[in-house]
Amino acid sequence: MKIKSVRNNLSGKITVPGSKSHTIRALMLSCLADGTSRISNPLPSADCISAANAIPLMGARINFGEGKEEKVWTVSGAGKNIHLPSDVVNVGDSGSLLYFMSPIAATFEGASIFTGDESLRRRPVYHVADVLNQLGANAFCAVPGTKTCPFVVQGPITADNTVHTEGSISSQYISGLMMAAMRLKGTLKIELTNPKETPYLTMTKIWLEEFGAKVKISDDFKHIEVTAPNEIKAKDFSIPSDWEAVAFPLVAALITDSEITIENIDCSGSQGDDKIVEVLQSVGADIEWDKNKAELIVRGGSKSRLGNKGRLSAEALPSGELHVNLSGFPDAICAVSVAACFIEGKTYIEDIAVCRRKETDRIKVLKKELKKLGAVVEEGDDFMVIHGHSPILKDGSANKDFALHGGIIESYDDHRVAMSLACMGLAIQDANGVVVNDAECCAVSFPDFFNKMNQALNAGFAEV
Repeated sequence: MKIKSVRNNLSGKITVPGSKSHTIRALMLSCLADGTSRISNPLPSADCISAANAIPLMGARINFGEGKEEKVWTVSGAGKNIHLPSDVVNVGDSGSLLYFMSPIAATFEGASIFTGDESLRRRPVYHVADVLNQLGANAFCAVPGTKTCPFVVQGPITADNTVHTEGSISSQYISGLMMAAMRLKGTLKIELTNPKETPYLTMTKIWLEEFGAKVKISDDFKHIEVTAPNEIKAKDFSIPSDWEAVAFPLVAALITDSEITIENIDCSGSQGDDKIVEVLQSVGADIEWDKNKAELIVRGGSKSRLGNKGRLSAEALPSGELHVNLSGFPDAICAVSVAACFIEGKTYIEDIAVCRRKETDRIKVLKKELKKLGAVVEEGDDFMVIHGHSPILKDGSANKDFALHGGIIESYDDHRVAMSLACMGLAIQDANGVVVNDAECCAVSFPDFFNKMNQALNAGFAEV
């Protein structure tokens, strides 16, 4: 599917889907539990459906109600009857599912095999094999000489050894180990070097404690201990909205002459991606966060109430530069990169090496595609520098240095790349607009993204 976006202003109210991170954790832990769990407001995305389809392989049952768009999913947990996956586990494109479920599978005696789609089979698993082998497993990549799926895990693991691993590779397999500890006797101890994506470890801690585990995480996130409860009982819970999804209508409104309301915002602080609000406010964004109503009101361009005509600028910051450390919320790289193209001054997006190991090498891909649209972008091993310009000067007149234009860009089947660059097209004065190839990949995290943006906010995305 090709989607075209042209200059357009937004108005109205939108509710973004439930959190993918929370939904998959809820499914994994409900599978482990005795009894029936009800998951309200789950995200019916491709990744979450992959997780829902995988847990029956370990003995759980799931009921989607009238269809996979239902607001409540019911999980009958495997509990004491949980078993080794009964078939090859195909995780689709979900790295979360791969990294969560493979450590759980390693708690059983016997071998499990994990694979996925073409994109997933480019993502590394050697680090998962290493930590599982430290705990007594025999885990390895099925194809000699590779570091990717198909991935074989032969258990069982025990909590007898302390795991030592590099914390900057990914938080997901650390969360997977923490979940696997729910099935182990004793206390699993994990020692991390240079931990990153730490809000997601806190999220996992909160979920495990909901199910009765004792979890200790040091202030620097280098030391983690998980002690399983005597029994894991089913729970009912509601999935909060996804801050990673909030970022796209948020940025789209700020770079256009728009006023929108994003409803049902997660105010719990359990998702590190909410830091994007503070980042954008620091360069003059008019974002009003009403925590009592759980909503964001976003005003961009001429709709801004701040007296800056909606002009985003780093001029008031030290050295006239915006520095954004994304180690805690790296999935925001796509939305932040698009916003940076409209911010007067240099934006340094830092501590993002993990972004090279996502659905794509997002640093490389964003540099390539943003340059097609006229942006000036530099990259390093773990950073990007974007030389941005506001479309207007301080007096409100046109900025001759603003040179963004339309073009045809590739999504690389990366949902966040597709959504962010489509939103970018809404702010570019070019009749050709921005055409995003293979835009259907958005379903991975935001099902029906373009229709929902059109219906709720009059975005004007068009299939071509």
